[in-house]
Amino acid sequence: MAKNSGRNRKSSGPSRKPAKKPFWRRLLRGTVLWGFALALLGAIFLGVAIFFTERELPDYSALKSSQNGQMIVVRARDGSELVSLGPSYGKWLPADQIPAIMKKAMVAVEDRRFYSHFGVDPLGLLRAVYTAVSGDRRISATSTITQQLARNIFLNNSRSYVRKAREAVIALALERKFTKDQILELYLNKVYFGGGAYGIDAASRKFFGHPATELSTAEAAIIAGLVKAPSHYSPTADAEASVERGKVVLGLMAKNGAITPAEAGTIDLSDVNIAKEKGQNSVRYFTDWALPQLDLLLPETNGPIEVWTTLDPKMQAAATRAIDANVPDGAQGALVSLDNDGAVLAMVGGTDYVTSNYNRATDAVRQPGSAWKLFVYMAALEAGYTPSDRVVDEPVTIDGWSPHNSGRNYAGEIDVRTAFAYSKNTIAAQLGNEVGFGTVASMARRFGITTPINTQPAMVLGTSEVRVIDMTRAFAAVSAGGTSVEPYGITKVTASDGEVLYQHKSVRGQVLVPHYVAAGITDLLQTAVATGTGRAAQIGRPVAGKTGTTSSNKDGWFLGFSSGVTTGVWMGRDDAKRVGGLSGGHAPARAFADYMKVAVAKRPVEEFDTKLQLPEWQLEPDDEYLQGDPDDYYYVDENGNLVPPGDGTRPAGDLPRYEDGTVGPGPGPGTPQVPDYGPPAAPPAASDDFLDQATGKKGAAADPGLRPGQGIAPSPTPTRTPAGAY
Repeated sequence: MAKNSGRNRKSSGPSRKPAKKPFWRRLLRGTVLWGFALALLGAIFLGVAIFFTERELPDYSALKSSQNGQMIVVRARDGSELVSLGPSYGKWLPADQIPAIMKKAMVAVEDRRFYSHFGVDPLGLLRAVYTAVSGDRRISATSTITQQLARNIFLNNSRSYVRKAREAVIALALERKFTKDQILELYLNKVYFGGGAYGIDAASRKFFGHPATELSTAEAAIIAGLVKAPSHYSPTADAEASVERGKVVLGLMAKNGAITPAEAGTIDLSDVNIAKEKGQNSVRYFTDWALPQLDLLLPETNGPIEVWTTLDPKMQAAATRAIDANVPDGAQGALVSLDNDGAVLAMVGGTDYVTSNYNRATDAVRQPGSAWKLFVYMAALEAGYTPSDRVVDEPVTIDGWSPHNSGRNYAGEIDVRTAFAYSKNTIAAQLGNEVGFGTVASMARRFGITTPINTQPAMVLGTSEVRVIDMTRAFAAVSAGGTSVEPYGITKVTASDGEVLYQHKSVRGQVLVPHYVAAGITDLLQTAVATGTGRAAQIGRPVAGKTGTTSSNKDGWFLGFSSGVTTGVWMGRDDAKRVGGLSGGHAPARAFADYMKVAVAKRPVEEFDTKLQLPEWQLEPDDEYLQGDPDDYYYVDENGNLVPPGDGTRPAGDLPRYEDGTVGPGPGPGTPQVPDYGPPAAPPAASDDFLDQATGKKGAAADPGLRPGQGIAPSPTPTRTPAGAY
């Protein structure tokens, strides 16, 4: 009994519950368990995806026979064929015939862990994810050779997470189905090297004139360097860039043991002989600019297509002749011509596409000189200036910077029109300082300048580098009355069966500046050609334009428009060295005139709209009176009641009379006299001085800007000076 009672006492005591674990331990445990579960599910899903992808992959012989690229027929504005482009394939080289140095070069520069990873490089993937999260939020280009092969054969080049995931799955499947040597053989025979060349044999024949089996170490380094950016590093596009890229490849080869550092140091890439291309012309500058846009305009398609463009063959030929006939020896030239809706009518990116396919019309950035004053004067016009306003051409210093005019002479008091026509640097500096250099930069941005813009005082003379196509676009917007213009080169794309895959839709441009600003700057531009620095651009019909010359005659520009066609011309050396005698008012202006005579020959003559219709805030009181009958104006008494003028009920002291006879409710000219409480006459609509000025009785100095090209004061003959642009 005692024993049982003992058990009862023990069992009847208080029960002990297990101690509760801390929250962080429970959270950690849950995270680990859920993470493990999700990882397991992901691994299962990935394994299933790889399994089914591997089953659907074509066999090796089918992959060898498949071709990348597509046939593209490019047509001109009139439907004629400009050029036919398509993939160029050399001889298929089996793995044992591909030079070992070519394999080593490609692995060194594109995928140094190619032989150790399983299709996806985890370290490279981590770098890509880090870049996407911390940088521009896009997947970075860190694909393995196997991933690149998967993309080239089965996918497109869009940068998205979905495409990257599909690329990784296909790469893993390829690694399971084929050997490393087979994958490298496929890659080297299919990768794109630029200029339509697919595979190392086609690239070797195109760039060096011999089969890939004869590639040297230097040539292999150049070819391996092309994959990253075929058009930029192409030996025929930019020999210097190609050599610099080849040096990078040689360094990577030495680092990875493909060659010794000593061997890398003895290789001179500049000694490599580049084969000259045949059958190319200036049209290719345009096609090189327009065709890459198909990636954005078209859905994914691999079939043959026809691309209908805006290029006019006759205008293109005239543009080529104009550049060739006027460009100084040793210099390059570029031209872009736009229709009033932005259609590219002609494009020349250099003097010889065969020698250099670098497109200076769309890719080169150069200082525009005084052509930049377009934005300075538009900012001033928008701030309230008119072409007839008086300014003083005199020495000026802004934040320690003292600009000089051509010839270092000064004209004294002149009007804005004259200052622009003769490209007075001191006036541009004063206007830029008054409206604000940031305001000038904003105006340039508004009109389509995409390159960086500095806001130092000297920026008013065009020290910020720009592209020819961007400056031409800006002048085209002025020609369009201050409405934005978007350059385009493709009107439609059709499939082989005639199906329309893309059709350009005209979009009404945005209003960039008020009408009076566009009219005012057109007045100035027309005067610059009629009597100023752009006289060489005259073509026998109204032309508006502006010259530009940079310091030491490194760049010469002329940009202008007539009869709905806007054209920009640039000349200079690629190495930015001085070109003797080069100025915007000479060779570029003559090239502009030679081209425009052909471009507008069949177009009606168009007079420019230079009539200033100033906004209300810019009208002076006398101007406002001219807009209506003075008897229509009423006064307001102290109680807010309307009081017609002349009824004798005007409150005492409300409307003082001034010495010049004018009467008004607020401050005005003259000194107020003792209030007159008698019946007053209605205030005159305008003073005698204003009427004489408005009716022209006071001569050209009173011209309010309605007669463009008049009122130009005599100026000394301009001469070149390294200190300024004109």
